[in-house]
Parts: sequence; C-alpha cells; structure tokens
Amino acid sequence: MNEQIPVIRDVDGGTAKLMPDIDRERAWLLTVDGAPQSYVDLDAPTHMEFEYTRRLAHVVDCAADEGVPLDLLHLGGGALTLPRYAAVTRPGSRQDVVEADRGLLALVAERLPLPAGSGIEVHGADARAWVEAAPEDSADVLIADVFGGSRVPAHLTSVEYAQAAERVLRPGGVYAANLADGAPFAFLRSQLATFAAVFQEIALIAEPSVLRGRRFGNTLLLASGKPIDTAALARRTASDAFPARVEHGPPLTRLIGTAAPVADADAVPSPEPPDGAFSIG
Repeated sequence: MNEQIPVIRDVDGGTAKLMPDIDRERAWLLTVDGAPQSYVDLDAPTHMEFEYTRRLAHVVDCAADEGVPLDLLHLGGGALTLPRYAAVTRPGSRQDVVEADRGLLALVAERLPLPAGSGIEVHGADARAWVEAAPEDSADVLIADVFGGSRVPAHLTSVEYAQAAERVLRPGGVYAANLADGAPFAFLRSQLATFAAVFQEIALIAEPSVLRGRRFGNTLLLASGKPIDTAALARRTASDAFPARVEHGPPLTRLIGTAAPVADADAVPSPEPPDGAFSIG
C-alpha cells in the first residue's frame, strides 16, 4: 500500500507540490502553482502518464535505431521524466538537462533521485544561455520543454534562438519543442515560420481537437536539417490512447499562412492558457 504523503516546497518558480499516485507505489505528480509539470514512476521509468511526454518519447524512439545511445540535450527539467526514459531505452546515452529553477532541481534530487550510472547530468542554468555556449554539433536530439509558469519564455521563440539550436545539433539531428496554443494559433504559426526559416524540415504533432481549434492544448514542433521520419512517428502517435496527427509539407504551409519569423526584438511568450486548461486541483 502506498503510504507516501504529498510534499510541498517553495521553489524559484512558485509553490511546487509532489503528490503520490495512490495506484502506483513509487509514482509522483509534480505541479508548480497548480500547473502539472511532470509525472514520474521511479519503478517504471518508461511509463508516460502525460500524452505530450509520450509523444516526445516517440521522437526519441524514432531518432535512431532501437537501443542506439544518443547525445540528448533537454531544456527544462521538471522531474526528469524523459531523461529517465531515454536512459532505460537507450542505455549509454549522454544526457544534459538544463533547468533554471534551482529550487525545483533540489526538490527533485532529494525526493526523486536519479539511479547511479544514469548518464544524466543536471545543470542549474538558463536554457538559452546554455544553448548559446554549448559546443557545435554536440547533440543528436534537443528537446525544449520550458515553461515560465504556463508560458514558453519569449527568449526561446526567436530566429536567433532557433539558429543557436541548429548550431548545437548534429547533421540530421532533431529539435523538438513542447508548445501550447489555441485557435487562431498566432503563437504556433509564428513558431512554425520561425523554425522553417532556420531548418530545412519541420513537422507538427498535435491532437485533432487542438488542430481544429476546439480546445487549447499542447503541440510538438519538430525541426531538422534532414527529412523527419514522419511515417514512423505517425504510426506511433496514432496508436496512443489519445491519438495525435503528424502534419508536414503543404498542410503546415497552409497553417503558417502569412505568419512571419520572429526576431528577438519582437519575441513574446506563448499565450496564457485559459482557466482550467492545465491546472490540477
């Protein structure tokens, strides 16, 4: 029987709460100011409770042949759900996790420690500054899951930032960003335009209800210097409990429409989610 009790801690970004899952012995939900950040099962690190993290896991799965170690750079840490997943599914991978909230890092290290030999290094730093200082051609996959509160910070949305990310990725490497938006998708369209200005290939993973404008939700923007294996991704996302579509080519061109790339001087955060869009309890 799970007798764990919730843990509440003031961190840099607000009030963090770790809540035990009564159905899974060593599983925890992490929220900050009521917004869900991560879910992790220490006994089953491949269990993905959130749909968007499962889709990010699909991206990692499709980035190379099964089990091949990769160099991954994670911007945004939370409870380290995806790094833990990659450490198990791609043993021997080298992973750097960059999280600006040092209080959150301390909480996770204390209550949800990484196993020895995980190959995961955690750094308390700003995501943009880390990317700009990182070595060229040093990552196979760069995952951006950074939110200040419930919004993607403006400095992680510009052409200059996209260029820095492209420099860090190896040829054929994949950039994947968790974004949140709703119709009429002004932010999402601008992000697609921005990354299309820097990368040869882009794709988008989203649930049909979000793409049709029925609700505010998460989308995954993918970018690469070489063709993205959208067919393999589509097979995986279509079989999920909450199926998602993989869009690329002309449908994305139509979605972008007249949206223009965003420069640092004009960059803005992602929109504030509607009340109740992501909150828990």
